[in-house]
This record gives sequence, structure tokens and C-alpha cells, in this order.
Amino acid sequence: MFDDFFNVVKLRFNGSDEDEKPSFKCPRCQSSVPVDKYEELYRVCPNCNYHGRLSAAERIAITVDKDSFSELDPEMKSGDPIEFPDYQEKQQELRSATGLNDAVVTGTATIKGIEAAIGVMDSHYMMASMGSVVGEKITRLFEYASEKGLPVILFTASGGARMQEGIVSLMQMAKTSGAVKLHSDKGGLYITVLTDPTTGGVTASFASLGDIIIAEPKVLIGFAGRRVIESTMKQRLPEDFQLAEFMQEKGFVDMIVERKRMRATLGHILALHGCSGKES
Repeated sequence: MFDDFFNVVKLRFNGSDEDEKPSFKCPRCQSSVPVDKYEELYRVCPNCNYHGRLSAAERIAITVDKDSFSELDPEMKSGDPIEFPDYQEKQQELRSATGLNDAVVTGTATIKGIEAAIGVMDSHYMMASMGSVVGEKITRLFEYASEKGLPVILFTASGGARMQEGIVSLMQMAKTSGAVKLHSDKGGLYITVLTDPTTGGVTASFASLGDIIIAEPKVLIGFAGRRVIESTMKQRLPEDFQLAEFMQEKGFVDMIVERKRMRATLGHILALHGCSGKES
């Protein structure tokens, strides 16, 4: 017994002879898994299937065919329409930290050899809030897709409208919705992939207008927050309220797809809807 105790104390003071691998602690199940295992699974917990957040670059890398992505409007940056205090400084800090100019990356790529217009929102940039640049880039993506006859796939993740741009931000809801309608009128396919979280004005506009709405498992989807709704309705909401599975049960979400199957599923849907391309 004393030998075991001595070994524990010695380990605390001297450390292990073996290098400990860095680990990831899952925020849902609280289990720890090696970081390399977590990354190998595309940032999915092997114990509870928690889907961690990805950057736009990471999402594109695991979704589209290798070296097929071509970005649209990469230099577009937000102004400061209502002169919100420190907004420009905050933007500059985020541009340096993330390598992005705003919260969405748009472009064209192939998935399983089929060309599509792609948009990916990045929650690392102001929680992917929708300001003038997010709305404009998404609108331009739909316009480009309509002109070229391409399907649109949008990966959404947002805290909603960007308050630092005031009414200019709220106007993007109507603008993006109008662009979706024009794309639909021309017979264009639109697939939405809801990732964690998709809320606020983004949910209330282009995120909910897809011909097919896909969600990753257990992601948060909604408009107002749970506490706001409960205080307004004066009643307790179900525990799974606003999770993807609840939204599928109520008919808002068409299918729930795990991250490891997303690329194959999107390629299959594109092929089923008559989009042509060479399998890769």
C-alpha cells in the first residue's frame, strides 16, 4: 500500500516518463478523449456523438472535392454604418485572429464531381452574426448560382443579426430571402445544412428556406432563446426543445446527417436532383 502511495507522490512531483497526449474534454458528456482521435473524427466526440464547431476552412476541406473550391468576393469587408463604439477595432482584431474578412465564406466547388455554389458561415467571427457583408455575399452567391445554373448549399451557424450594424443588419433578412426566391423561380436547388447554433434572423430568413433542410445531430436551431420563450409563454418547454431532433419531429428539418456522412449525402442529393458531374 505504501509503495503505491509513494509511486503516486513521486509521479506528482516528477511527472510521467511518458509524454501525455493532449486531450479534449467533451462539453456534453464530460469525457476526455485524445485530441488526435477527436480531430480524426472531424471534431466529433466518439462517446456521445457531440459535433464540435468547425471553421469555414475546415468545413470546406471535409466537404468538397480536393482543390476544387474557388472563393467569391474574398476581399469584401463591413463598414461602420451606425458608428458603433469600437466596432472597427473589434473587426480588425477578428480579421487578424481568424484570417477571415467577415463571418461567411462563399464560392464554387465540386462535391463528388458535381459543381455547386457553396456558402459556409463561421461562428469564430462574431458568432457568425449577419451584417451587411454576410447578407451581401450570400445574395451574390445566389445570383451567381442562378446565372450559372448551379445548386446552392449553405452551411449556417449564427447568433442572428449583428446589432453593431443596426437596421442595416435587419435588412439582410429581406435581401437574402428575395435572392433565394429568385433562385427558386429559375428552378435552382437550394440545400441548407444547419450547424450549431443556427438562431435569430438567420433562422428567420435564408436558413429556413431550403428546398431540403439538413441538420447535424443535436444542434441548436431556433429564433429567440429558450428563457425568453419560457418567460413569455409562462410555461416549461420540453428538454429537447430547439434541438435538431425536436425540429425534425415537428417537420422543420428534413433529415439529420452525421458529419462523417455529410459529403456523401450531399453528393447523393445533388445526383438525385439531376445535377451532373463525374464521380470523384
